[in-house]
Amino acid sequence: MSQLKSLGTSQAVKTYKRHGAGDDVFGVSYADLKKLKKSIGPNHDLALELWQTGNVDARSLATMVADPDEFTPAHATQWMKDVTYPPHGAEVAAVIAESNFGVSKMRQWRKQKSEYARTTGYSILACLLKDDPDIVEESEGRRILKDIEMEIHRSPNRARHAMVMAVIAIGVYKPELTDDALEAGERIGEVQVDHGDTACTTPKIVAYIKKSLKRTNGRKAKIRR
Repeated sequence: MSQLKSLGTSQAVKTYKRHGAGDDVFGVSYADLKKLKKSIGPNHDLALELWQTGNVDARSLATMVADPDEFTPAHATQWMKDVTYPPHGAEVAAVIAESNFGVSKMRQWRKQKSEYARTTGYSILACLLKDDPDIVEESEGRRILKDIEMEIHRSPNRARHAMVMAVIAIGVYKPELTDDALEAGERIGEVQVDHGDTACTTPKIVAYIKKSLKRTNGRKAKIRR
């Protein structure tokens, strides 16, 4: 924690607070966090201790050094419930997606009404599809698109963003469902998400899918979250 504190800057603190961080934040850049990750390596016990501090920077580092093979469903549920800083939602989802229960948590949480459960569930889906598109069968992908289309505009704020990114992930990473995702995106239309006092935006589904597929020119697509 002392090392993290020494790496923080006041400018980063201001930036992180605009994105929803509370007062327990040092303002460590992600470049410095990645350096620490490299020097520490996987260390699950340390990850659990870092997360328990409640500090924003420590929690980001925790998601970087956590070992998905040692992660338990109980840990995953607790971390998801602890999320109050929006970027942590995607970071926690990335860890859970690499665990052996990532698919089950995705299926369970995407159907929940609470904001961060639903957000994390759909964020896990996007991570899963990026790493292994076949992990979600075509029939399930179609059901998910239908659910999103029916529920997105009445879902909680942050969940709406994650749902948009899930449709995009399906359209980009599962070629057999690209047309389905584009059609769903057309019907969904523009999705309003309040990102607070930041420059962050939620992309338009159809335009983003087409742009991503065109940009790859045969290479594996990569979605910027």
